[in-house]
Amino acid sequence: MKTPIYLNAMRAFEASARHQSFSGAAAELNVTPAAVGQLVRSLEEWLGTPLFVRGSGGRSRLMLTEVAERALPDVRAGFDRLSLGLERMKEGVANSVLTVTVSPAFAAKWLLPRIDRFQATYPDSDVRLDTSLKLLDFARQGIDIGVRYGAGSWPGLTAEKLMEEEIYPVCSPALLKKGKWRDPRKLAGATLIHDLSVESGAGFATWDAWFAALDMPELATRRGMKINNSAAVLQAAIDGRGIALARSVMARDDVAAGRLVRLFPDVSFSSSLAYYVVYRAENAGLARLVAFREWLKEEARKLP
Repeated sequence: MKTPIYLNAMRAFEASARHQSFSGAAAELNVTPAAVGQLVRSLEEWLGTPLFVRGSGGRSRLMLTEVAERALPDVRAGFDRLSLGLERMKEGVANSVLTVTVSPAFAAKWLLPRIDRFQATYPDSDVRLDTSLKLLDFARQGIDIGVRYGAGSWPGLTAEKLMEEEIYPVCSPALLKKGKWRDPRKLAGATLIHDLSVESGAGFATWDAWFAALDMPELATRRGMKINNSAAVLQAAIDGRGIALARSVMARDDVAAGRLVRLFPDVSFSSSLAYYVVYRAENAGLARLVAFREWLKEEARKLP
């Protein structure tokens, strides 16, 4: 049996089963839904049995047949073993390459200004940076380690808290001179910059939450400038476009350099979310991963 020919079809089947749709699998595999459907049909023809009960009567989700339901755990285990085997092969070829995933904003405002210190300490290690807001599949996409922002739980990954953060308003020195921001109530008439990079329902701090914490819910407002990138939010504030609700980890260097000024320093508001170092448990002992993880923690300890 020439099963390797059907590896792509097996991938399409597994992804379709996980997403319960060809369109979801297509988005993950970067092909069209029609291509996924054709791959699955070719596998069904080769096996001589259907794998999905196609939607009928208005049903949109794919349903596994009994045969597919029984086989799916073995298929997934096989892909996991294949991914692990390929990773071990890659280690033998290029053991010094470290693949790191972080958000674009975290890369710009925190990691890249410090990464030269890691490279100076480990000159034989090459870092490949994958900047994405998507929750990547570490095994399938060859990711060694990452930093994620959230509540600390991501399926399939070990998460170790790296940094907590405080939330506070910031503006440019020039804008500070134009306005007298001695009382948070004065912000009611200001142009506020909103960070939409994380869904507010996930516990992400918003202007509404900040005003409510100060017992000023009547001042909560959604008007102003809305940006879906935390680094761009801070840049807009640096450029004098308005007042941003900054995340301390992202804003620390800009405040220290005088590009931004923290307003109301006596007001304390902590985020319920934090930054976590994340990696797969089976890779915890990889030398390059251990080195980078400990370096991240050391950099975090240096912060005031």
